[in-house]
Amino acid sequence: MTTPFETQAAGARVASQRLALLTGDQKNAALRSMAEALMRAEQPVLRANAQDVANCRAGGQTEAIIDRLSLDHGRLKAMATGLTDIAGLTDPVGEVVRGWTMPNGVRVRQVRVPFGVIGVIYEARPNVTADAAGICLKAGNAVLLRGSSSAAASNRQIVDALRHGLEHAGIPADAIQLVEGGHEATDEMMAARGLIDLLIPRGGASLIEAVVAGAKVPVIETGTGNCHLFVDASADTAMALGIIANAKTQRPSVCNALETVLVHRTIATSFVPQLAHALPSVRLHGDATACVLDHRIMPATDWDHEFLTLDLRVAIADSLDDAIDFIREHSSGHSETIVTNDMAAATRFTGAIDAACVLVNASSRFVDGGQFGFGAEIGISTQKLHARGPMGLTEMTTTKYVINGDGQVRA
Repeated sequence: MTTPFETQAAGARVASQRLALLTGDQKNAALRSMAEALMRAEQPVLRANAQDVANCRAGGQTEAIIDRLSLDHGRLKAMATGLTDIAGLTDPVGEVVRGWTMPNGVRVRQVRVPFGVIGVIYEARPNVTADAAGICLKAGNAVLLRGSSSAAASNRQIVDALRHGLEHAGIPADAIQLVEGGHEATDEMMAARGLIDLLIPRGGASLIEAVVAGAKVPVIETGTGNCHLFVDASADTAMALGIIANAKTQRPSVCNALETVLVHRTIATSFVPQLAHALPSVRLHGDATACVLDHRIMPATDWDHEFLTLDLRVAIADSLDDAIDFIREHSSGHSETIVTNDMAAATRFTGAIDAACVLVNASSRFVDGGQFGFGAEIGISTQKLHARGPMGLTEMTTTKYVINGDGQVRA
């Protein structure tokens, strides 16, 4: 007996075959139509979101989760703008990655093509619904969206609007579908080999670990952001304080927010009190030395997890290599930063640190598909396969070889 999910997946497969043949202009028209439809649906989307937020508050969810869940006119407008921005990006489908002619005259090209059907499993961020749908569509893929129950009402309204936009543009609505149901629906997605070509989990560590461990479908792993910043002995301290403040406080609930500051021991006595003074709204947690240097710092109890709140750890490093060793031990492989005026130290740090993004004298808040010029992102990959770091259009394609000959046969 066919399950509701299998019916959805079959519809997505048919839609993906149509999408693979669309021109860039047709996909761009569909994206603009989706953006317009989303803004026409502003009031029902915001009403549904208000109910989701109220339910989360009543359920005792953290402010970090509620912030990720919440929509207003500005955030909804940004979602629509993200779709139109994607329409303005270069279409990766059909790009020739490389090509050559063999000695016998046979011509070989490696060409970018869509995956086909992509499944996205994500938590309480309704903006991901539009971002993922737009990126997958521009790259020629159908998408099956599995959001969390906490955003269920918001996601229904958003997906309904996006599907209306597709239909208005003459594109099969089944190119974008919301997968609903209990845990069995998620289990079906993870086991849907042959129905889903690629699965992307986006959310907290427990969600990602569950999908990576349980999936039979190929997975691109997005990761949590236990992000560090090392203030080197040669650092411009004013620059360092500005970068730290931005990376921690600009939006603390996101994965590229700063969670730990390492300070070179030779400047720690002066720098740590400056740091505490510069971040009056941030709760500081430190190692034994940091706690001695400023009374506003409480002892740290954990170095391995995201806060996603206005909390920040502070540790003292004896040297650059000591900082590198600390980061290697505790990093989640997302984004790691050094502030330094020593080019040799910057080169050593960027070479030694194994992370999706390594920054020199810049805020980790720049680690974002939009900031990179990718348009809206589908997530930030911390794995080491074809996609690493912010994932945009190119990362949502695979390749195939197209071979042209004039009757040649192999001897």
